[in-house]
Amino acid sequence: MRIMSTLCTPYFSLLQMFRVFCSNLQKSSGPVQALSEPLPWNQSLQLRVFSPTAGNTIWSLCLLPMFQLTVTPASALADEPVHIQATGLPPLQMVTLIATMKDDKGNLYRSRAFYRANEAGELDLKRDPAVGGHYMGVHPMGLLWSLKPERPFDRLIKRDVMNTPTWITLDLYDSVYIHKVGEAQPKASQVLQRWFSSPDLQRVPIREGRIRGALFLPPGEGPFPGLLDLFGGIGGLVEYRASLLAVRGFAVLALAYFAYDDLPKQLEEVDLEYFEEAANLLLAHPKVQKPGIGVISVSKGAEIGLAMACYLKQVAATVCINGANAIHEFPLRYRDLVITPIPSFPERMQVNAAGAVRIRHFKGDPRDERNQHSVLPVEKARGPILFVVGEADECFNSKEYAEQALDQLRRHGKSSGRMLSYPGAGHLIEPPYAPLCCVSWSRGLFLPMLWGGEPEGQAAAQEHSWQEILKFFRQHLVLSRSTLDSCRHRMWHNSGQ
Repeated sequence: MRIMSTLCTPYFSLLQMFRVFCSNLQKSSGPVQALSEPLPWNQSLQLRVFSPTAGNTIWSLCLLPMFQLTVTPASALADEPVHIQATGLPPLQMVTLIATMKDDKGNLYRSRAFYRANEAGELDLKRDPAVGGHYMGVHPMGLLWSLKPERPFDRLIKRDVMNTPTWITLDLYDSVYIHKVGEAQPKASQVLQRWFSSPDLQRVPIREGRIRGALFLPPGEGPFPGLLDLFGGIGGLVEYRASLLAVRGFAVLALAYFAYDDLPKQLEEVDLEYFEEAANLLLAHPKVQKPGIGVISVSKGAEIGLAMACYLKQVAATVCINGANAIHEFPLRYRDLVITPIPSFPERMQVNAAGAVRIRHFKGDPRDERNQHSVLPVEKARGPILFVVGEADECFNSKEYAEQALDQLRRHGKSSGRMLSYPGAGHLIEPPYAPLCCVSWSRGLFLPMLWGGEPEGQAAAQEHSWQEILKFFRQHLVLSRSTLDSCRHRMWHNSGQ
């Protein structure tokens, strides 16, 4: 008697199933012998079974691919890379990887990329290039930094930095999948957790005097180098950069200065004494290292940060990300000093094909003789200044502003400034692996704002600049052990202990 049957089973259970089959057949039909003839991986494995009573039986067992998607580590800080791999694919198979994420408000962000497995049926994003999709080439973290909002002009901002991670789902499809997500089931999935804090990090709400913000403290007694973190025209309280910096060992005050709590709803002038009070508050904390603090700032915040470096003795090191070297739009006041802003020219605004406003040439030129009274005296800065600029910034002429500030320092015989300039990076240079936001709604505008940048250049800028910023503050703020011991001895001696 000759019987042919086909079983489809995952490869790892094939041998086990065959042994059970032979055992049962032997009980009912007598002694059994088996021979196997392997065929190509994606076809079948034929098993011929010889039994005196059952005759010649041929079982053909089809090998199904065991798709496996891995992410290492699956839970990590938002500024840390992960390793994405897939195994068990058909050799040279075209596959699609799709990343899906929801922000704190439930808004969706997605990215997809097309890859080809190697001859062993493996895929490694550290080694293998994407051949299409939202990016091309070898980019291990491309699925994260290429995430796009499904709702036009949304900007990704993590609000709850302490209690919940950002959850990102990765789905693997065994074809070039260009359809809407959900129309087909993925062959494998994994979920990433991206955290903006560590378990022992402390967040302290700040509402002292006029100061509003949130202080992030690393675990331990300290003292820790202190930082003030300033954002720009977005207003409100933005905490995700401060919390990540605190994980890296800094005591960081995320400072709000308008559109938050009882602060002014709109920014009408910059009162530098408010920022001096914030610096003093930070330095007065027992876990914050004396005698000076650092400032990290972006956009309008970087203009304020540079002014702090020029006028406040408490500032020992400053990072300005895509800021100006002069006062624009609103006057700056500090004690008896009033700096009027350089005039702006609304008629120079441009609207691109997507309906976004480009204001790169909106501001007046600081080099104009008539505007010299508004240029910040960077030569008065007591500490070093690091300018981080995107060459594709469509909001500020930030590279030119930084070059003007550096030239001003050199004319005064100072070499305390340095610039990091990134081709392809736009205005909103964020911590590593954050998605590019090249256009979004902005406070006070009836059209979305064009920030500029392209994904690959932005990703490279964010990854490199973050490490340089950490190195900069560690170099200029972290005291040596002997200096720390000396400071503690003076504090102990002065207290009369």
